[in-house]
Amino acid sequence: MENKLTIYNTLSRKKEVFKPINPPYVGMYVCGPTVYGDAHLGHARPAITFDLLFRYLQHTGYKVRYVRNITDVGHLENDADEGEDKVAKKARLEKLEPMEVVQYYLNRYHKAMEALNVLPPSIEPHASGHIIEQIEYIKKILDAGYAYESNGSVYFDVEKYNKDYHYGKLSGRNIDELLNTTRELDGQQEKRNSFDFALWKKASPEHIMRWPSPWSDGFPGWHLECSAMGTKYLGEEFDIHGGGMDLLFPHHECEIAQSVAAQGKETVHYWMHNNMITINGQKMGKSLGNFITLEQFFTGNHPLLSQAYSPMTIRFFILQAHYRSTVDFSNEALQASEKALQRLLDGWENLNKIIPAENSSIEVPDLKSRCYEAINDDLSSPIVISHLFEGVRIINTVSTGNATLNSKDLNKLKDTFKIFMFDILGIKSEKSNIDSSSTEAYKQAINVLLDVRKDAKAKKDWATSDFIRNKLTEIGFEIKDTKEGFEWKLNK
Repeated sequence: MENKLTIYNTLSRKKEVFKPINPPYVGMYVCGPTVYGDAHLGHARPAITFDLLFRYLQHTGYKVRYVRNITDVGHLENDADEGEDKVAKKARLEKLEPMEVVQYYLNRYHKAMEALNVLPPSIEPHASGHIIEQIEYIKKILDAGYAYESNGSVYFDVEKYNKDYHYGKLSGRNIDELLNTTRELDGQQEKRNSFDFALWKKASPEHIMRWPSPWSDGFPGWHLECSAMGTKYLGEEFDIHGGGMDLLFPHHECEIAQSVAAQGKETVHYWMHNNMITINGQKMGKSLGNFITLEQFFTGNHPLLSQAYSPMTIRFFILQAHYRSTVDFSNEALQASEKALQRLLDGWENLNKIIPAENSSIEVPDLKSRCYEAINDDLSSPIVISHLFEGVRIINTVSTGNATLNSKDLNKLKDTFKIFMFDILGIKSEKSNIDSSSTEAYKQAINVLLDVRKDAKAKKDWATSDFIRNKLTEIGFEIKDTKEGFEWKLNK
């Protein structure tokens, strides 16, 4: 199948046909978490968004090198150039080594990602493991004349860069205007301009995380790690750079400036940004303290949650919205996602129970082509889901005996569901993990109980019949009487 994937490029502010630099190879870099706390719903969104893209690119035959970094040094409080390192502050408060903090939250992040069925990246580099590369990168920027040393720290000279290039091209910020309005505020610190950003910071005596450099014992600036690690693993030019919209400015704007200053050209061809998760209309984030962690969603242990939500419900909730639109958290929305996901999974189960007829008495549209069309249109996952629901309507009509399907149409539906629901959207069934030897015994035990109930009904022993049904319903079983006897399933 010819791939005509179009993606919205934040840099050009329009959808563009995706043309990799060196097909069939694709280089993709996504900003990963700063590991000083548990991952929350806001972290799940870029992970799931770019997992969708990763899965689809692989499905269409590309060989993808997916790099997702771990920020474990240099990310200071309030995303600024002053203040304490977020990881080091947590370490100080917990009386731990900074790398203990990093390892603890990284393990938990990986566990949450696995639960969400997010595929691991090809490479997961740590900022602290690439100090040498970052120092070399700074030297290139200094040699090109776009940075200056000040009291052992090195800053990027935004004003000078902006005279030769365009600082603000990604975010649409007007830097000339900012320069004029902030000029009087400067002079009382080591930067030439307030929005010059740190490439290297001299460590204060109490700063734990520090490395030797030509300028001072210190640590790299937050923006630098992505430029250094992106070019190390993907080359001086690569295809896609992704992340949350909150990173667009200053983080990604600074990355562009750094790469142009260091190598005289831009690194990234397609910039992609997922939108925010909001809570009561405000961005959900660690810095605002209004976040709900993924573990809290999975356990229901948070005052704003009316119940626990499974990892697949969270994944489906995120995929039900287009990645460039905001998603507002609410229990009602999550409960609706839970029901919708169950309808899809039930549809798949019913599809596998249908016995093919000689002829189809119902028209089956080409849902597979429609799903490809939707996913090729800037990853329109909500439209893919709506086509799958059209498939579920057909399946349910056949399951209830109101229509028939021949083998060809049945296989077309199975193929569409397998490719899009499982392979590309990455949904999986979350049935209880009883091992296979126990599963059969467990099914037989329920069937024995329901056989006893069937006998009780035949003898008009309604008390026993109702008792068995009510007790099973309380546990979470759904019992359905049929002409042949009964059907049952266990709801989550």
